[in-house]
Amino acid sequence: MKHRRPHRPTPKPARSALVQIEKPIYGGAFLARLAGKATFVPLTLPGEQARIRIIEDKHSYAAGEPEEILTPSPTRVQPRCPHFGMCGGCSYQHADYETQLALKQQILRETFQRAGVEAPAHIEVLAAQPWAYRNRIRLAFDPSGRVGYRARRSHDITPIQECPIASPLLVKAALSASELIREHTSAFKPSELSLFMNADATALLAGLYVRTSAMEGFNSLAAAWSDRIPELAGIECVLQSSAEEPSKQLARWGRESIAYQAAGFGYRVDHGSFFQVNRWLIDALIEEVVAGHQGTLAWDLFAGVGLFARQLASRFGEVIAVESAPASLAALTQNLQGTTGHAISADTLSFLRSHQAGPAPDLIVVDPPRAGFGPEVTTLLATIAAPTIVYVSCDPSTLARDLKQLVASGYAILSVTLADLFPQTFHLETVVTLQKP
Repeated sequence: MKHRRPHRPTPKPARSALVQIEKPIYGGAFLARLAGKATFVPLTLPGEQARIRIIEDKHSYAAGEPEEILTPSPTRVQPRCPHFGMCGGCSYQHADYETQLALKQQILRETFQRAGVEAPAHIEVLAAQPWAYRNRIRLAFDPSGRVGYRARRSHDITPIQECPIASPLLVKAALSASELIREHTSAFKPSELSLFMNADATALLAGLYVRTSAMEGFNSLAAAWSDRIPELAGIECVLQSSAEEPSKQLARWGRESIAYQAAGFGYRVDHGSFFQVNRWLIDALIEEVVAGHQGTLAWDLFAGVGLFARQLASRFGEVIAVESAPASLAALTQNLQGTTGHAISADTLSFLRSHQAGPAPDLIVVDPPRAGFGPEVTTLLATIAAPTIVYVSCDPSTLARDLKQLVASGYAILSVTLADLFPQTFHLETVVTLQKP
């Protein structure tokens, strides 16, 4: 008896279409309409007419890739990076910087409107040099050992030779690591690399991430790398985490921390701890968050290594800095030594639950991860009812969600500032000051 091969439908040929680009969408794409259906197209600009290739066609939306820009926007520029469009890191290099800031303001305002939050008539903007600003990058190695970023629309690695948004030292160190790994004959083959440097690019911390605990060759690689990159102060090797087990440090070479000078203070920053990435704007961000605030008691939630808590300590009688990440706690404690501040090891939700009945602070500063607060934390903040909350956010959607609940509880939005910590990308930072009337 013959077995018939299962019928496999012939793939549909890619469909092309002409579209008019309307406006930016958070995430890096731009909105067009195709037979009334929302169609998301990257690498375009509002007002442009483009021929696109439909790559995804769902019931409620479609996605396309530009094949040809028929009527270019007058704000379109030549991208500085040769990897732009292939690399998934940047979304806006094809727009001049003034336009990038306008796009982000539009996205922020429309995100608020969709959530039912009324933004002030004027949104302040903090901006600086839009190139070579990153003090931290994370890359991956492809199977041949070449270093790069994740590709746009893919988990594949796009090897790089340059990265104009990163400090030159970081790029030099990454390419040097790639050369050494390809030359290295041992079994030590990291899969990812993180690099963090201080403000004046004189000291560098590196993290090498591996999938097995085989350490043979780590020390020789570290020594060779430090010979090529004299600024390299410390390297840690980390076993990559899984859903079942957390990340684990397997080995370390050199120092565990470096000092980062910001707003007149040298912060200790350890391997793996959080610190703001834009070296040109850190001082201005600190000033935006803490300036004009003083009193008896302030809380800094999601404190990291104490970027804001250290500055608040000169303005308040007592500062409580709350942080749950083990990688940040030692540095946070040291950065607050000799001040009115002290560190508490706790997650924000547990801290608020245990302090909701105590005296309310004069100020609460919050800088949560991308997921924002969620309803329980927001409810507790409303219950505690501090006179002023300064919310530092890296995601406009979760920010707007949380603001809606805070405003409903009686807070008023005093000011909104867009801090462009991530030029050339769709990411945006926002600082919102709320007060109880």
